[in-house]
Amino acid sequence: MARRLLLVHAHPDDESISTGATMAHYAAQGAQVTLVTCTLGEEGEIYVPELALLSAGEADQLGGYRIAELRAACTALGVRDVRFLGGAGRYRDSGMMGTPANDHPRAFWRADLDVAAMHLVEVMREVRPQVMITDDDRGFYGHPDHIQSHRVAMRAAELARAEGVAPQKIYWTAQPKSVLEAGLHAFAGTVGNPFEGVESVDDFPFGTPDDKIAARIDATDLHDAKVAALRSHATQIPDSSWLYALAGDFGSEFMGVEYFTLAAGERGPGGGPNGWETDLFAGLAADEPAPAEAGSR
Repeated sequence: MARRLLLVHAHPDDESISTGATMAHYAAQGAQVTLVTCTLGEEGEIYVPELALLSAGEADQLGGYRIAELRAACTALGVRDVRFLGGAGRYRDSGMMGTPANDHPRAFWRADLDVAAMHLVEVMREVRPQVMITDDDRGFYGHPDHIQSHRVAMRAAELARAEGVAPQKIYWTAQPKSVLEAGLHAFAGTVGNPFEGVESVDDFPFGTPDDKIAARIDATDLHDAKVAALRSHATQIPDSSWLYALAGDFGSEFMGVEYFTLAAGERGPGGGPNGWETDLFAGLAADEPAPAEAGSR
């Protein structure tokens, strides 16, 4: 089967943080991996002092800079097909929930759902993905653009189903509560504890019960690729980031393993004590040959 994976994320860097290992894993196997990013991330904080004036409140040029960061990150992951929903700059980063950026005329949060979804359907027509990954309905931690990317992806799948070009399986990014619990215990009492002040995994705005997890992708052999992708997003992820702190303690296990819930489609065979899938394409039968290879957009 010619494997084709579509990922829909809100901002540059979301792909590397939540699905970088999975993207590298399937790209290394020769799958067609297509990334659609919905905004340029114009409202992000800037951790490179000499670039501070690119911020939304100054020159408002951060979005353009982050295009280059995204390209570099995807190169590190081995992914060539990189696109922006409706074209680069069509939708703007909406900022955090309740901020004035939510009301910008081009804010993704304000986008007409069907119009935005049709831009994604166009990609589905071309790529014919069997599997799609996006955020859950909470937007993982409640960011409006993450919620909207979820809505757009799910609506696009609904519209594409009538044309026979919808993905057969849809996964949402997830973090098992058992993994969060292990982190709480591992860092308790340590200097620079990234979980400082958190007493229970139920205090997090995210976390999925283990019995709701459907798939665990182990790409520990490619954890260096994920680290390189994260470092490509230097304006957003400083060297002092908790991500690198956790990587230093958990290493390849933290960087190279990612989890998903199954939102649509039939769960395939899995393994281990939880019966989780180890392949997002598990259970899918061979189908028509892939369309002509898509390049970077």
